[in-house]
Amino acid sequence: MATSVSREEQLTLNGTVPEPHTKKLTDLPTELLEYILCFPALKHVDVCNVSCCCKRLHDVCHGSGKVWGNQYKLRWPRLQRFYRQNESCDWLREYKTRHRVGIQIRRTVESISKRFFTEVPCVGQVLGDSFAEIESLGMPGHFCEDELLFILNSDKRKNLTLKYYAKKILYFLRQQNILRSLKSFLEQPAEQQLALEGAVLVDQYCNPLADVTLDSISLQLDEIREKVKKMLRIKNPSHPSLRALPGDRVLEDLELQRQVLCALNTVLYEQLQYKGNECDYYNPLNSYIHQVLLRRTGIPISLSVLYMTLAWRLGVQLEPVNFPNHFLLRWSQRPRGSQDIYDFVYIDAFGKGKQLTAKECEYLIGHQVTADYYSSISTTEVLLRMVGNLLNIGKRGEGNEKSYQLLRDSLDLYLTINPDNVQYLLLQARLYFHLGIWPEKVLDILQHIQALDPSQHGAVGYLVQHTLEHIQHKKHPVTPEVKRRGAPEHLEVQYSVGLIMKHKRSGYNCVIYGWDPKCTMSQEWITTMRVHQLSSGANQPFYNVLVQDGTCRYAAQENLEPHSSPLEIGHPEVGRYFSEFAETHYVANEELQTRYPEDTGETLGAVQELYHRLSPAPESQTEAAAAAARNSH
Repeated sequence: MATSVSREEQLTLNGTVPEPHTKKLTDLPTELLEYILCFPALKHVDVCNVSCCCKRLHDVCHGSGKVWGNQYKLRWPRLQRFYRQNESCDWLREYKTRHRVGIQIRRTVESISKRFFTEVPCVGQVLGDSFAEIESLGMPGHFCEDELLFILNSDKRKNLTLKYYAKKILYFLRQQNILRSLKSFLEQPAEQQLALEGAVLVDQYCNPLADVTLDSISLQLDEIREKVKKMLRIKNPSHPSLRALPGDRVLEDLELQRQVLCALNTVLYEQLQYKGNECDYYNPLNSYIHQVLLRRTGIPISLSVLYMTLAWRLGVQLEPVNFPNHFLLRWSQRPRGSQDIYDFVYIDAFGKGKQLTAKECEYLIGHQVTADYYSSISTTEVLLRMVGNLLNIGKRGEGNEKSYQLLRDSLDLYLTINPDNVQYLLLQARLYFHLGIWPEKVLDILQHIQALDPSQHGAVGYLVQHTLEHIQHKKHPVTPEVKRRGAPEHLEVQYSVGLIMKHKRSGYNCVIYGWDPKCTMSQEWITTMRVHQLSSGANQPFYNVLVQDGTCRYAAQENLEPHSSPLEIGHPEVGRYFSEFAETHYVANEELQTRYPEDTGETLGAVQELYHRLSPAPESQTEAAAAAARNSH
């Protein structure tokens, strides 16, 4: 009888061992394939390549699946808060959109350097144009913010120019969003406008790069409120504020209100040591709510906003009083609606919560005032006074970048709240004209002033004429001067841009970002700075330097020497001129190299000679600098 033999048996009889049946990757269950493809080591390019292998893997890597969702989360973790958990989403489409936005934003940021560098005065216009370019992408604002933050958080010592402009755009972009929020806030009914929320918006606008939110500020106040409740529980275990929710109701009994204020004073001024900043009164940090909470010091208005908010959350209604030179709160001792100034106790939050009579308030300022000054004011008026304080601090400033920025920010805020204030509109126009920024916007402001107050015709006419001249001048930009070291008039110049120096007399550390063969300042400056007392006077090379303390100075060659131990210079303008800190020096960016084409090689040679005993710079840096030097020649 014939017996059938299988193929495997035939192969075995013939002495051949059959190969075991092997599973292919595509035979694995979908869940296991997704698990493998979600390994952090795999990048989006890897997933794209895998999905192109066959239909099975293409189906596993579908846009709404786990694989692309994982890729998105790994690449942009900060954006997760914008998506609801378990939300159905086409992650591949989101990835492509976000990736495309990133490329466009990076190109925009890179393009700013040349425009900004060659037209120093037109900062606002350049940023405004860039902001418009980003907005024209039609993408969510948080996509743009995340890309700018990604640039800022990259390698600390590299891409300094890219980071410099990314920071400026982020600053500008956030301020525009905050202004929109402020306008929405001001459109609310007066009774719904909370002073704390308005104060946070002011804080955010002046500090757009800080992590300041209403939620975070409220949480800190909740912690203080809980401490006050704990103190209140000791004094009166049955106090109704221990049970009531924040803002749930107002206490009617004066004795119960007094107990709350007494406990609040104990916690705020004795336990937590809050105080009025008498020593550094005109520091703008005293006006920023997040800084007041951090430093536990402030001025009357900022401390009053905190005090009033805490009291309200514990059931006591206090009202803001726009008292001259010293902001106060008032606490009614009579049924609501009374207008008699003697029916109120006045609270000095700057003076540790001291309670004053109407007469005692006058002792604070040393003179009598009319009853109008004891009236309560709206939240809008509170914000105007808060911003007015910042505006005055900006005007008192030293005329540096920091004080100009504060003046610009506070004017923007003030005119958003009170857009028809002719005095501040004129100040804004003069400031923009002085700084040479946004000449077209200056003309718009001047036109608005003329419509509001024709009597300002003289001042408006003068500014219009000179602004038009500035716009005309912009159409014919001056070609920047190129300074070559080999020129006969530059032979005495010893140092080059990018070198880290020390001032022999003043001791400050700095980096060179420009030089002149002779002093180019006015005779008045030369006399004031006593340049004639130097051995070579003004007839020697002078250097533009960025100083560690954040200032820019013009230093004589005989007063400078190479730093014995090169260090990073923490100056906000470093990125405008340099692309990288290379351990021993700064590498000039493309724009600075255009103006000083022979300095890159000179700097590289100088640092190799000066710091030959130090560890050599990484090969890539040395090669990059050498290549830049060759290209410049």
